[in-house]
Amino acid sequence: MSNRYDALIIGGGHNGLVCAFYLAKAGMKVRVLERRDIVGGACVTEEFHPGFRNSTASYTVSLLRPQVIADMKLADHGYRVLERQISNFFPFADTYLKLGGGAERTQAEFARFSQKDAAAYPHYDAALEKVAQVLRDLSLQCPPNVGGGLHALAAAAKQGWPLAKMDVVAQRDLLNIFTRSARDFLDSWFEDDHVKSAFGFDAVVGNFAGVSTPGSAYVLLHHVFGEVNGKLGAWGHAVGGMGAITQAMAKACALAGVEISLESPVDKVLINNGKAAGVKLAGGEELYAPIVAANVGPALLYRQLVDRSDLAPDFARAIDGYKTGSGTFRMNVALSELPDFTVLSGKQQAEHHTAGIIIAPGMDYMDQAYDDARVHGWSKKPIVEIKIPSTVDKTLAPEGAHVASLFCQQFSPQLPDGRSWDDVREDVADHVINTITEHAPNFKNAVIARQIHSPLDLERKFGLIGGDIFHGRMSLEQLWAARPVLGHGDYRAPIKGLYMCGSGTHPGGGVTGAPGHNAAAEIIRDRSLLWKMLHR
Repeated sequence: MSNRYDALIIGGGHNGLVCAFYLAKAGMKVRVLERRDIVGGACVTEEFHPGFRNSTASYTVSLLRPQVIADMKLADHGYRVLERQISNFFPFADTYLKLGGGAERTQAEFARFSQKDAAAYPHYDAALEKVAQVLRDLSLQCPPNVGGGLHALAAAAKQGWPLAKMDVVAQRDLLNIFTRSARDFLDSWFEDDHVKSAFGFDAVVGNFAGVSTPGSAYVLLHHVFGEVNGKLGAWGHAVGGMGAITQAMAKACALAGVEISLESPVDKVLINNGKAAGVKLAGGEELYAPIVAANVGPALLYRQLVDRSDLAPDFARAIDGYKTGSGTFRMNVALSELPDFTVLSGKQQAEHHTAGIIIAPGMDYMDQAYDDARVHGWSKKPIVEIKIPSTVDKTLAPEGAHVASLFCQQFSPQLPDGRSWDDVREDVADHVINTITEHAPNFKNAVIARQIHSPLDLERKFGLIGGDIFHGRMSLEQLWAARPVLGHGDYRAPIKGLYMCGSGTHPGGGVTGAPGHNAAAEIIRDRSLLWKMLHR
């Protein structure tokens, strides 16, 4: 392989692959440098116990942008998503709630708890969809850069025009979603705690916050702007696990001429005279390119891979204040049988086994989980989302057995009293399994094997600083043009030739492909402008 390229991509996660694809299609010589021995970053499928394979980090699909799917021809490379029969199943102490399966069915389900909430649901859904559509439209656009001159002003006007055209009611909803807590927002729509909990859960997914935390309503919105097979707001299972997505992307990249290097950790970004010049690998090898695109979080990029002396003091201070930590504890388990829930009994596969199974019985429960984690390091009664993809994809586990993803929320990245997650990870894993067993008494004995990813494990294995699955908190001051920091929301680092293409940029976390797509567009634009200047 050569040591000189048009562009180098740090990190072979899905956004890095998307960025590399578009750059290569534009005629550039591109090389992707991935630290691990498998491409895909946190979007991978791995065997964690003999015969049991699962999506070991990211675990469900909805947010991947249709344009990226189409441009990369992912379906030609094996990309396929199976929809859920229903979206979510919520076991409570003495009842349950099923969400999804069509608007009329969801409305009828809500009517079991509140006729008023059942009547309000279609209006709530329509209001949220109006705002979600704005987010979809903005997701593949570069945010305006503060101080960026006429081009930035034009971009701001263009992106702000759809908001200006919204009626006052929709604008009010938009303002409430961006500024209010999920509890306050949902209180304005619904009266029953079961119904509010069914929506409130989305506000704390990957968000180290309670449902009463100001700004948490936005995270609720972030989880509904996606689509599956053309169905807005739907979620599904990628056949072959989430790794099938990045394997398909890698194939598309290879056809476009991208070189992908595994076990090639980057140690430093090389900077000469204020410009990116390439990278130095951990083994000492240096690779050169006038363009370096980082598919790692801003905290990792600017605190570890770029020397602080190469950053302006004001930018360095801003990055020092960049918040990470999604409160996530991630597990995968091999099961001998399906969970048998007290409130909905049966170990034979039923529709609720194919759904997202949410242990979050009440708004107060979710707030208390966050309060516990802030004081004790983890929740006495954690929030747990269970996905059992083997109910729809039989290739993931031996016949009759299953794999489950456990997405566990409200676990502090930093433990009190100087303890390390390595000291408590097994005990906390037991605690998570016991929490599920309180609702499904057979669960603990059904666990054959388990894989644990504490916040510290997520950082070490996937480079997610603070275990943050979104590369940075999705709070108002870290969104859109202020992601990662105001003045650099346009994918350009404060170092010429260095770009950001990961989830620490707009529109944020999740398997969207949008940051990679948008960063590539800006790189190609800059390169085109430079070419025109040199050939006048």
